[in-house]
Amino acid sequence: MTTSDTSSPLRIEDRGAVRLIAIDRPERLNALNSATLDALDAAFAAAADDANVRVVVLTGSGPKAFVAGADIAEMADLTPTQGRDFSLRGQRMMRRLERMPKPVIAMVNGFALGGGLELAMACHLRIAADSAKVGQPEINLGLIPGFGGTQRLLRLCGRAATLELCLTGTPIDAARAQALGIVNRVVPAAELEAETMRLAEQLANAAPLALRGMLDCIHVGGECGLDDGLEYESAQFGLTFATEDMREGTRAFLERRKPAFTGR
Repeated sequence: MTTSDTSSPLRIEDRGAVRLIAIDRPERLNALNSATLDALDAAFAAAADDANVRVVVLTGSGPKAFVAGADIAEMADLTPTQGRDFSLRGQRMMRRLERMPKPVIAMVNGFALGGGLELAMACHLRIAADSAKVGQPEINLGLIPGFGGTQRLLRLCGRAATLELCLTGTPIDAARAQALGIVNRVVPAAELEAETMRLAEQLANAAPLALRGMLDCIHVGGECGLDDGLEYESAQFGLTFATEDMREGTRAFLERRKPAFTGR
């Protein structure tokens, strides 16, 4: 699948089993307006349903920004009710992204500010260029984060760092973001795409049903007590024994060969 519709805010390209989704509004630093939120929601739903897609990579077009934030021009004149609806629209899309049954990697190629950082945090893994900047600068607009920033940032890097980033609104560089646990890896900007695609291809070669079970366990475990999480993990572990991929993986290990997983 490759799309080049000039009216779409997204550019979508399949590279084998990896689907690349790029927010394609470089003239607006890939800012998230309502149309872009809806297009992303539809794109993630389509990727989830496509059996040929095993991994999704999300990035922004152009050299400057992953996503520089929500579209302030659209937000400026919203009523309180419209503001709440805009927040819920973004949260629904990011919740869909977070609960994707396939790994989603954020390839953070530049500024990831406000809604951009919120979008990256909803992805399962984040690889950032060493030139990237991340932050929650909503306080400078008289706002608070509205797409889950206060909640996901808290879960990723703890209360102290979340308070600092949200209260001051000051962006941080990629190295500090990695030290805080906001991004997984930092690589030279020139190597970002190659490094991200290497990771995506590694995941695309893994057992899809096991990946899905892993994502479910970690998501559920992060939101419940330890005993409930352990019980859920045991149930998911047992389910993998019903898959052809589990039989293939164990046989391949015993036969000292690479497994060929089919997603069954």
